[in-house]
This record gives sequence, C-alpha cells and structure tokens, in this order.
Amino acid sequence: MSTATTTDTAAPADLRPTRPAYKVTGRRVLRSEWAKLWSLRSTWITLGLGLLFLIAFGLIAAAHYKSDYGSGHLRPDDAHDTALDLSLFGTNFAQLALGVLGVLVTAGEYSTGMIRSTLAAVPRRLPVLWSKALVFGAVAFGVSLVGVFVAFPIVGGIVSGTPAALAFGHSGVLRSLLGAGLYLGLVGVIGTALGAWLRSVAGGISVLVASLMLVPGLISLLPSSWQDDINPYLPSNAGQAMFALTHDSTTLSPGAGLLVFAGWTALALAGAAHRLARTDA
Repeated sequence: MSTATTTDTAAPADLRPTRPAYKVTGRRVLRSEWAKLWSLRSTWITLGLGLLFLIAFGLIAAAHYKSDYGSGHLRPDDAHDTALDLSLFGTNFAQLALGVLGVLVTAGEYSTGMIRSTLAAVPRRLPVLWSKALVFGAVAFGVSLVGVFVAFPIVGGIVSGTPAALAFGHSGVLRSLLGAGLYLGLVGVIGTALGAWLRSVAGGISVLVASLMLVPGLISLLPSSWQDDINPYLPSNAGQAMFALTHDSTTLSPGAGLLVFAGWTALALAGAAHRLARTDA
C-alpha cells in the first residue's frame, strides 16, 4: 500500500516539463551587451554626432582651404596641409563623442543601478567588462571607418587642383585612414574602461577630456627638453601618430604610436578590471 502511494505521488513530478539549463557563455554575454547598447537612444544620437563631426568638419576644413588658396590668402600654417589632413580634421571632435558614449555604456549602468542585475546574471563579472569594451570598440571602429572613408574622397574632390590634392593610391593614405578608424575605436574602449573604473559619468568624461585634450597643453609649460621626452608618449599624440601621413624626429612612427596607445588602453582596462573584481557594484 505504501509503495503504491509513493508511486502515485511521484508520478506527477516526473511528468512536469523540465526547464532547459541556461549557461553563461561569452557569446551570450556579447549578445546581451549588443542588445543593451542599441536599446539606448543616446547610442544612436551620439554615434550620429560622431559620424557627422568626422564628415562635416572635414568638408568645412577643405572648403576653407580651397577658398584661401583661390584668393591667395593661404596661411603659412596651412600651406602644407593635404587632403588627408583636411579630411581627418574632425577626429578631435569625433573622439569626444565616441569617448563620452563609451563612458555612458558602463558608468550609465552604475548611475541607474542596472549594473546589479547585469552582475547577478554574470557572476564572474569580468566577462561583462570585456564584452562591453569589445562590442562598443567594434561599433566605434566601424562608424569611424565609414566617416573617414566617406570624407576623404569628397575632400579630395574639393581640393582637386591644389597642392593639397591626394588620392587613395598615394603612399600611406589607406594606412592613415585605417589608423584613424582604429584610433577612434580605441578611444571608445578607453571611455568604456574609465566609466567602469570610476563608476561616474561626470568623472569618466572629465578624465577622458583631460587625458586627450588638457594634459598636452599642460605639458607645454614644462622645459622644452622635458617636452621632447614626454610629448610623443601622451595618449593623444601617440594616437595621432597612428594616422599621420608624415613623421619627424619629434613624433612616433605609426607602429610605435599604436603600441603606446594600445598600452594606455590596456592600462585603463586593467584598472577597471581590478576594481570590478575587487569591489561591490
């Protein structure tokens, strides 16, 4: 009698549908971060601004150069500009848009408290940081490539017939355009790392702007012998060496610039990873 009762009681449990076992994998974390990135309105707006800055400021710089050249009032500082220099004029503005969005990707979750849900779903934590950096870095790189490869041929057409004229076939042009896209992609990764490290939108943006724009100006206050030793290794100067068409003794080569800027990127990621692994959200 007891055996029959036990069998009857256990039978319904055996008939219950079994839930699939969900496992946290790197691919699923990447898909989650991809979905979260594109669900934000700020992503579309800021990426659009970055693309606009790259194209619009390049065209404005080219039109200004062509006007000055045609009127014979070309400034000595602009005499050595090329179509590549003019088409990449907007990188200084685009880096702010992409870097700020990178900060928002990570620090925004801390400000809203959503990071707790994210880390509850991915208890190991660090895959969240790697996925955010990889997803946004790839998006920033792709958007930047579109911008520079659209701007360059248009700028080339504007300055055609002037000393600034260049074509894709000119030595170093393709390398410089790819370098500019890679530089902006890494700026996005640095912004992502700073947001995770500082866990503050305002703090992350402040450090980003200071690193890329303010520190070079402060270094100019140092003795000139110190400047020559420090300037090439600053993040912004090393990054610019990645896409500069020509180099001299005061600048790094494209390969060295990439290594130095990648080192700054790795340092920011290491700081973010250490804090994420050691402290609570």
